[in-house]
Amino acid sequence: MFHKEGFKIIIFTLFIVVGLAVVANNFIETPNIRRGVLLLLLVFLVLILQFFRNPKRNFLINPNHVLSPVDGKIVVIEEVYESEYFKDKRLQISVFMSPINVHVTRHPVGGKVVFSKYHPGKYLVAWHPKASEENERTTVVVNNEVFGDVLYRQIAGALAKRIVNYANVNDEVIQGEDSGFIKFGSRVDVFLPLDAKINITLQQKVKGGVTVLAEK
Repeated sequence: MFHKEGFKIIIFTLFIVVGLAVVANNFIETPNIRRGVLLLLLVFLVLILQFFRNPKRNFLINPNHVLSPVDGKIVVIEEVYESEYFKDKRLQISVFMSPINVHVTRHPVGGKVVFSKYHPGKYLVAWHPKASEENERTTVVVNNEVFGDVLYRQIAGALAKRIVNYANVNDEVIQGEDSGFIKFGSRVDVFLPLDAKINITLQQKVKGGVTVLAEK
């Protein structure tokens, strides 16, 4: 299954790859070079297909859990000052996604969307310390019955050129459901109350909608 955000890119890529393959097959006379070009085209197509995959997952809804919003690796667990919405100290958990990760963003908690804002910006590498404040990003806050307001921020990286966010203010959202997509490399930050119990460690690999980041 592929994410709807990838349909146009997949179709366009397929036409390009098929067209170049026909040209290579008809005009490159050296067999080894021809095979090499065809192999590179096939690898490119496979990379595009895997990037936009949207695997089915069984979500266990639990208001006492905060689920990872994306697939990737934990790169930050620290107490920080969150200046956009809370304007106080929060626990920040950051998940870095490489181009080979599933890039679907999922709601880490269920509840009511109370804040949703898009910010244009730079395209620093996603692990850059200033990426959370200077890169293109979208901030969403969901009011949850257990954790109160939970903020998650989609952040574009050096390769990401478009952030898609489906969360609108006053939407009632369900934990684990699709909340957006980030195209080509990125990061997602989650900001939690200071008393949340962290369940993950640095460098741990996590799965969106499955791995429990924190609980109460």
